[in-house]
Amino acid sequence: MAGLLSFFRTILKRGPSLALLLCGALLLAAPVLAQDDDPTPKQQLASIEASLKDVERKRDAADAIETLAMLSETASQARRDAEALDKSLQPQLDQLNEQLSQLGPAPDGSTELPELAAQRRNLTRQRDALAASIAQAKASAVRAGQLATDIDKQRTAQRTEELGQKVDSPLSPSLWRKVAKQLPIDVARVMPLAEQGRDALAAALRKEGWSTPLLGLLAALVMMFPLRLWLRSLGRRFAASERAPDGRLRRSGLAMWLLLVGTLLPGYAVVVFIASLNAIGAIAPRLQTVAEGVQQATFAAAFIAALSACLLVPTRPSWRLLNLDDTAALKLRKYAWGAAALAWLSTVLVAIDRATRTSDVTTVALDGVIALTYLGLIMAMLVTLARLHRRQTAEAEAKLEAQADGQTVATPVRRGSWLVLARVAGNAAVVAAIIATLLGYVNFAKFVNQQLIGGTIVVMAAMLLFKFVDDFCTWLLNADSKVGQTILLSTGLSVSRLEQAGVLLSAMLRTLVVLIALLALAAPFGNIGTIVERIGSLANGIVINKDLTLQPGRIVTGVLVLLVGIGLTQLMQRWLTDTYLPKTELDLGARNSISTIAGYVGIILVGLWALTAMGLNLKNLALLVSALSVGIGFGLQAIIQNFVSGLILLAERPVKIGDWVKLGDQEGDIRRINVRSTEIQVGDKSTLIVPNSELITKTIRNMTMGNNQGRIQIQFAVPTSTDVAGLRQALLDAYGAHTSVLQQPAPSVYIDSIAGGQITFNSFAYVASPRQVYGTRSDLYFSLLQILSERDIPLSTPTDIHLVRDTPAE
Repeated sequence: MAGLLSFFRTILKRGPSLALLLCGALLLAAPVLAQDDDPTPKQQLASIEASLKDVERKRDAADAIETLAMLSETASQARRDAEALDKSLQPQLDQLNEQLSQLGPAPDGSTELPELAAQRRNLTRQRDALAASIAQAKASAVRAGQLATDIDKQRTAQRTEELGQKVDSPLSPSLWRKVAKQLPIDVARVMPLAEQGRDALAAALRKEGWSTPLLGLLAALVMMFPLRLWLRSLGRRFAASERAPDGRLRRSGLAMWLLLVGTLLPGYAVVVFIASLNAIGAIAPRLQTVAEGVQQATFAAAFIAALSACLLVPTRPSWRLLNLDDTAALKLRKYAWGAAALAWLSTVLVAIDRATRTSDVTTVALDGVIALTYLGLIMAMLVTLARLHRRQTAEAEAKLEAQADGQTVATPVRRGSWLVLARVAGNAAVVAAIIATLLGYVNFAKFVNQQLIGGTIVVMAAMLLFKFVDDFCTWLLNADSKVGQTILLSTGLSVSRLEQAGVLLSAMLRTLVVLIALLALAAPFGNIGTIVERIGSLANGIVINKDLTLQPGRIVTGVLVLLVGIGLTQLMQRWLTDTYLPKTELDLGARNSISTIAGYVGIILVGLWALTAMGLNLKNLALLVSALSVGIGFGLQAIIQNFVSGLILLAERPVKIGDWVKLGDQEGDIRRINVRSTEIQVGDKSTLIVPNSELITKTIRNMTMGNNQGRIQIQFAVPTSTDVAGLRQALLDAYGAHTSVLQQPAPSVYIDSIAGGQITFNSFAYVASPRQVYGTRSDLYFSLLQILSERDIPLSTPTDIHLVRDTPAE
């Protein structure tokens, strides 16, 4: 390491440009340097076998639960490697078997070409080698799986034994008498370790000098204070500026930024400083465990402190994500700092205890003190939460009383339901820890307290990430954001569809957050690698039967295929409707029929494509459809009838878009023909939705199918003394003078009958569309009445004669 550092010092003295060139060359050459030849199956099997033997050797000497967890993960990884090797070799074996089957067996009693015999022997040798490798890989996978299971059982038994171990209670004087008796011996064990650390540091400084440690210390201090504070201030200024996104993302985004800055910079500051000491060999080998413990403790403590800072925000209530008042936020912030300090101190003390190998009595006393400290911290938090709950209850009751008195209440007080859950869980843990401590089960009490605080931290972090993911997705896929506007302009999606995509993306990411939180909560109770592996095994699919397996990957692929196919179908329909069909000589109804049928054909093809992408065999689908055909025929009879009727309407086109039809006592214009129903707009501009089967099975009058012209018929009666020739000419002149009346066919006036002292006229006129009949006929009636009035011609009506017989007087 010293030679490497001196080499880099020499490079840096030559100039920054050469250093940058060297760094770039190293980055470009890293993939090449890291790339080795692919190992052969024998080499992979040998590596797996060596890994399993190493696990078996270390398992007997393992005395810590963490060591067993690492060995279990190594065995599980060896099993996964063996299964992957088996899966990768199986296609090669199938290919060799196929080639041998094509060559056929060696002929009996006859000679064959030497080339064929040599090829058969070569293929047979390769097949036997692959078969042996596959068999060995399967055996190694089974062995590794059994080994991992045995280690997990041993780990569970050891944890159970450790939690159930009964020792002297930390509240008993006998324990502290033993500690006082053993303390000089443990101090004597610590002193050599401290001397080793001091001697290693002094020797490294004499050999390498102070430059590297001071540089590491300076970098750590810069990361810890100026850089961290500047980044925090930068995030707050950006969140308060106009450049920040509108809505809730300001708060949750700032909280995530503060969490990352507050966790990574202190943690990596310690990592940089320890790395500078390791660079010159200033840390003794026995103190490496302590150094690693300090790094882990710093990251954990920084995470707890940063999480509490971004969630509680005692000095900025408007940015607070939790439903807390200022008093509770300030107190909980202090307790969070205490929890961070306690986590750091307990982790470092445990690392020192393991490095010095102190006596069991001192270890028990240390665990008892840590358990009691955690217990006191939890009790203080529960008291604060209880007071907060009482304040919220009192405020809610005051609001209700004010509303009952008729006073105006600005905003109702929100009472956090999570407070009740936190208090119940905390009280149960405190009671269990107190009883366990009094009975001497210190490890169990310590475990309960640590899991309660750790679980609370995981839940709070998941809640923060939950809020951030939701706010980010709804902001990203929103019509007001730049990304949303770009998507709308490039794809033509509607605003509602874009917002739906944001909600779905948020739901998927929040589900992932929940799974990660559950894994974090379950990590202390088992091997997290095994848990992840069991969840990941779902990717292999759920077997329905021997021919049908539902795989999440294929389902996602099928859904994507369906979405893409529907999008392409809509684009095709839009191209037909807007670009191609208007250039043809087809009318509007024919164009609508073609585009509609093309859309439904596209949807059917896309559905079949999506089912195939999901891995469903169309033969099995046909069998399923045939099995359900009877039930579909009875249950969906009306829907199928309307569907078939819609196809007939689109194909035969007895009615089309734009036709004016009369169905029963309703009449109107056809606006849309769907595959199930037809929309007719009646005279009052309302829409009449008619099932397609009604248009096929019942009598319907199409006013515009054969001829688009409309006919007006006017009948009236006049006395026999009327000048019928002059009246006829006046009517023809009135008809011809109207702008809507067509000249061809020409208007006509006929005498329909002469009877009862009156002449009945029947006249006809034609207009361009049946939709003009009503208004034009009204105008012609006005003209007729004016003509009759000017000529003093009365309209005759039938005579109504009643015979009344007088009653003779008595």
